[in-house]
Amino acid sequence: MSFIDSIWDFFTNDIGVDLGTANTMVTVKGRGIIIKEPSVVALNKRNKQVLAVGSEARRMIGRTPANIVAIKPLSDGVISDFDTTEAMIRYFIRKAHEGESRAFKIPRPRVVIGIPSIVTEVEARAVIDAALSAGARKAYVIEEPMAASIGAGLSIDEASGNMIVDIGGGTTDIAVISLGGIVVDRTIRIAGAEMDEEIVDFARHKYNLLIGEKTAEDIKIAIGSASSLKKEKEYSMKGRDLVSGLPKVIRVTSVEVREVLMRPLGQITDAIKDAIESTPPELLSDLLEKGITLAGGGALLRGIDKYFTKKLKTPVNIAEDPISCVVRGAGKVLEDIELLSKAQVAGDDLI
Repeated sequence: MSFIDSIWDFFTNDIGVDLGTANTMVTVKGRGIIIKEPSVVALNKRNKQVLAVGSEARRMIGRTPANIVAIKPLSDGVISDFDTTEAMIRYFIRKAHEGESRAFKIPRPRVVIGIPSIVTEVEARAVIDAALSAGARKAYVIEEPMAASIGAGLSIDEASGNMIVDIGGGTTDIAVISLGGIVVDRTIRIAGAEMDEEIVDFARHKYNLLIGEKTAEDIKIAIGSASSLKKEKEYSMKGRDLVSGLPKVIRVTSVEVREVLMRPLGQITDAIKDAIESTPPELLSDLLEKGITLAGGGALLRGIDKYFTKKLKTPVNIAEDPISCVVRGAGKVLEDIELLSKAQVAGDDLI
């Protein structure tokens, strides 16, 4: 590393990013996680001007006039709109440096971004280019299951198997990791967004009620579950009656919502089984001893650990603060160049 690079690294607050389909989280070296906002950008369709990013933009979904659109620039963890993603990353980089002394501020940090392992080399390069265009001095990408494993505190360098299942907004990443590398890797485009879509379809087909994705997500968070609850819950589902065209409220129960979620949960279960079947026999005993670790926002679904334990006949544990595992892992590799060299998929040279 050159003397100039050393000076930059001393002053720059490097950033770790979990660039998720649903939410983006940012950690700054030495300060911890400082940003957790929806991956949403509000644009003026006429001049492509960015009007809002994050939480403010999410509040606009379904409520904007004709000339304003609130969009999610990432689909299944992959950039679907490069310019909008660049604007979003730039917003988060600037926000991460708010409040710093202008005299010592160097607004060009190194950035490590977690991406799904299913993405192609071209898609990974697009993420790097977006970060560099947004103001990063150097940019690296690492696979989300690796970052999640590091963030969950798993011993990835040991000669034993660790299975991580990261259920995000757009993808579920499943990996068996041993000796610092991914031995088995499965990624499916079934995750939180598909669960929301199932709830939207349920409301339409059973109750002739039109609801939006935001409402469906709110229902999932409020009463969604993967296993029976000690006390079942109810929720007032508000939408538009497709018959009369008028507003309508329907009371739905956690039992109904749980039945709706069984299809995407079953698909995730099948993918985990496929990964287990592909795992070398020497590592299977480790999985039975240590169990499977769940990360991502999907791990917060009530009773999901019990559901998978029953279906897979294997112990299943939920990581501490599962939703932040990827961003915490990205933050840890920023502080360990050797770990970053092992974990990164693509990016600038480390030295």
